[in-house]
Amino acid sequence: MDSRMSERIRGCAVGAAVGDALGMPLEFGPRLPADRLVREMVAGQLPAGTFTDDTEMALALADSLLACGELDPGDLAGRFASWLEAGPDDVGNHTRAVLSSFAAGVDWEKAVDMVQRRHPDSAGNGSVMRCWPVAVARWDDLEGLLADSRLQSRVTHPHAECVAACAYVNALLYHLFRGLEPAEAARRAMRDAPLPAALRTVVETAPDRGREELGNSGWVRHTLESALWGLLTTDSFEEAAVQVVNLGNDADTAGAVAGALAGAAYGLSAIPRSWTEAVQGEWPLRSGTRWRLAELVDAADRLAACCTR
Repeated sequence: MDSRMSERIRGCAVGAAVGDALGMPLEFGPRLPADRLVREMVAGQLPAGTFTDDTEMALALADSLLACGELDPGDLAGRFASWLEAGPDDVGNHTRAVLSSFAAGVDWEKAVDMVQRRHPDSAGNGSVMRCWPVAVARWDDLEGLLADSRLQSRVTHPHAECVAACAYVNALLYHLFRGLEPAEAARRAMRDAPLPAALRTVVETAPDRGREELGNSGWVRHTLESALWGLLTTDSFEEAAVQVVNLGNDADTAGAVAGALAGAAYGLSAIPRSWTEAVQGEWPLRSGTRWRLAELVDAADRLAACCTR
């Protein structure tokens, strides 16, 4: 791996946490007018710069990959269950139902099947928000990246659109790591990770949408649409993140996905220093551990070395 790719991989990991933290105070709020956009880390339910469940679940995935050297769904389910028991503040209904079954000792496949049978149309963004560690760990193995991206989604979100969105986002990261321009990377990712027809339409039309048309809800279609819109209609990490989080609604999740993509496109050094210096979070599975820039960079470096061929 050359230094330019390392810079983009680090940008992905840090960018995801930064986008999450930037969107945190705007979650569940209205879309802000274009002349009143929030451009700095501000406090919300948490102190300014604090990331949320989006990054915490990504760190659980990263921990599992580092511990196992591969994607082990049983190990991942156990880590998610332990995370839930640690009492995170903001967990989606579908995710909570699945993880509660894990915590009760139900096998992950049975737990997911039970929840999805009760809610067959459930297609939330809880797996796409956390999928980037697979792209980092499998940066040199596209086939393995696609398989593991789909599997990590199925651990909690087996809906076809959730599974496909995770594979697509990580395929896009794979090409961004290699320095492709975002539009070309998006096209290649669609070839590598075929999408269901409705989701494909969302991806193809995202850059043509007006900001007032973007729902930016917890639906995986909306999150993918907003993140791609931010990546493909701007020319810097800062603008991609700012434009997406100020759509409101599920701002932190869309911000996390957009931040991972823009971080991979522009690299760590392109992320505003005031944001990287402010980003922070507590990892519940490591008592007393505060995550900041250095820890996120170290996690990216270790992930990139853990599963290479």
